[in-house]
Amino acid sequence: MQTKEPASLCDLNEPLIDHSEGQHFLNETFKIIMEEVLRKGTDIKEKVCEWKEPEELALLLDLELRATGEPRHRLLQRVKDVAKYSIKTSHPRFFNQQYGGVDYHSLAGRFLTEALNTNLFTYEVAPVFVLMETEVLRGLRQLVGWTEGDGIFCPGGSTSNMYAMNLARYRLFPEVKSQGLWGLPQLTVFTSPESHYSVKKGAAYLGLGTDNVILVKGAVPFLVSCTSGTTVQGAFDPLDHIADVCQKHKLWMHVDAAWGGSVLFSKQHRHLMKGVDRANSVAWNPHKMLVAGLQCSVLLLQDTTNLLKQCHSANATYLFQQDKFYDVNLDIGDKSVQCSRKVDCLKLWLMWKAVGSDGLAERVDRAFIHIRYLVEQMKKREGFHILGEPEFVNVCFWYIPPSLRGKEGNADYQDRLAKVAPVIKERMMKQGTMMVGYQPLGNRVNFFRVIVFSPLVSQKDMDFFLNEIERLGNDL
Repeated sequence: MQTKEPASLCDLNEPLIDHSEGQHFLNETFKIIMEEVLRKGTDIKEKVCEWKEPEELALLLDLELRATGEPRHRLLQRVKDVAKYSIKTSHPRFFNQQYGGVDYHSLAGRFLTEALNTNLFTYEVAPVFVLMETEVLRGLRQLVGWTEGDGIFCPGGSTSNMYAMNLARYRLFPEVKSQGLWGLPQLTVFTSPESHYSVKKGAAYLGLGTDNVILVKGAVPFLVSCTSGTTVQGAFDPLDHIADVCQKHKLWMHVDAAWGGSVLFSKQHRHLMKGVDRANSVAWNPHKMLVAGLQCSVLLLQDTTNLLKQCHSANATYLFQQDKFYDVNLDIGDKSVQCSRKVDCLKLWLMWKAVGSDGLAERVDRAFIHIRYLVEQMKKREGFHILGEPEFVNVCFWYIPPSLRGKEGNADYQDRLAKVAPVIKERMMKQGTMMVGYQPLGNRVNFFRVIVFSPLVSQKDMDFFLNEIERLGNDL
């Protein structure tokens, strides 16, 4: 009995993917992206979010993966559904996080990065991007005030902070790389209580212990982690004063400027980071205030001794052969703890090329103008209580509804005030009108934190924000 040969074996001379069909699908997908994400998603007449409860959303999306594929029309509907029910982070009224808005040149760079799909570890597979990353890092280091140095694009600011901790420890105890922690004294990190939680995560990840992110008696300090732009209040540490202490005691000074670093583009506001040029390392996320798109994070180093490579290299001979026909110093993969590393420089490079340093500075300056206007308007309205004058583009405030005004002395006032922000947040999300974050801090009960930096935002959006908070909270 003769067995029929499977169709897949008959077609081995043809590729499995149909280019014509695939490219047609991609063109149709781009049309949906342009309409649903970029047109509707930036239109103030459209919702910021289409809220659904998890069970309902899972049913709407039909998330189950099956053995057989689906036809094109159904897949395109899937694309529409994903766009419809996702948060529109480019919307002018998305004030929720330290990312948002859209820059179309950067977005083009992100699309191109995905299409080229290369790995940034050797010059042979990523010649354009090895050179491009080097140049972008050089440009950012110049803004810090360094004519020489090193750096690398990292998968987020938390990773940049962890890199800095690892490098600082390696510089002090290089034997840790080969021998581990056994021979090391107890180490400690100095940082502010309001520093990013990744400092504690880094201490855990590196085996230092989270309890050692404080002053521990008898422990050896090896790193001071400063913050330029704290997550909640947008505060800046006094870098020059801290640098004096670090210099005196020969401590590695790291500046977590993931949020605030972009003030370095602004002649008017770069004073907030005075003394940053005295640091050993700086973390900076252009995907935040510069709107480069997630993710775009760098670690910058003043070091010129190739410390990054010394600390992280494993010398894999199948990648980093030393007898290549080009300069092997262009194979930068051994600077990273990753092997596969995404290209994150193109989006920033293309945006920077498009608007120039002056255009990026204008975005920073405009954000401060919007914040000043917002604070001025808050002070004119009853019910808005600012926690303190903002140093950056974070405004932290309580909204006090009419029912609570004048009752600050009541025993249950703080408990009742703590419930205001969560209810207003729920209402705004279920109605889809805007998004803004809230949180407690120390002994302060829940307050709103509005972040304003998107180049899509206007003063009309500031007025809408205040009116909407009042509308959503007046009856509480």
